[in-house]
Amino acid sequence: MKYLSQFLIILGFTLTGEALQRIIPLPIPASVYGLSLLFLALCLKLVKVEQVKQTGTFLTSILAILFVSPAVNIVDDWGLIQEDLLPIVLIMIGSTVLTCFFVLLCAVW
Repeated sequence: MKYLSQFLIILGFTLTGEALQRIIPLPIPASVYGLSLLFLALCLKLVKVEQVKQTGTFLTSILAILFVSPAVNIVDDWGLIQEDLLPIVLIMIGSTVLTCFFVLLCAVW
């Protein structure tokens, strides 16, 4: 039952992100909204880490399986991606730096 309640908390933030993505007319993926809301709730102690830790750890451990399908699609569409490779790499580097910054910020906060 503990895993189910933890999963439902994460799912609630995911669904809220989906709703925000449809309401706010910005080109931001719903998952970014959901993760940002969960991050904010964790930083403000509205949600305690213990309330999502075990399910979050499990989802993180199977993350590689979840990326198999997108990786295959990248190989199939390499001709299209190759044209925009530099912007894609710059966005990946920028988002990685921002993620590290926010994780450190939350750890200090």
